[in-house]
Amino acid sequence: MADSDTPHDLRLLPDAISHAVKPGTALLRLETTHTRARILDGAWWPHSRAIGVELPGLITALTEHLGPVTRVGLDASAWEELPSRLIVDDRVVHIDSFPVGDDTVLITRGDRDHFSLLVIPPGATPDAARAAMARALRADNVTQPEQILIDTGTR
Repeated sequence: MADSDTPHDLRLLPDAISHAVKPGTALLRLETTHTRARILDGAWWPHSRAIGVELPGLITALTEHLGPVTRVGLDASAWEELPSRLIVDDRVVHIDSFPVGDDTVLITRGDRDHFSLLVIPPGATPDAARAAMARALRADNVTQPEQILIDTGTR
């Protein structure tokens, strides 16, 4: 089947990225759009549910591409020992707890810029994680995060 014949839902990440996807990976779509029609801006596959261990690396990586991250919103029931703030790279990052489900993490840059990342469960298989990340990164994605995890077998 030629690549142009491949249904969009079956396309995965480019080979160079696919081979690098492992726990600890975060992928973000750095695309300026005039609307926020899509639901997700990227995906993150943490090693564990220990937010104090996992979040600093994500914030450092995102800061390199987005600028300073000021807030992170997530579901307290999905993470172990959720603090109200962390100091990452000598900056205070506030942690907000919302009942958004454990499928997303909301990143705030400045006062108004928000990025929503699909959270791949730490125990997901590499193939399922790659498939979920590919769906989350699609520019035309309108599928809810929970449904992406169900459809790709990561839940």
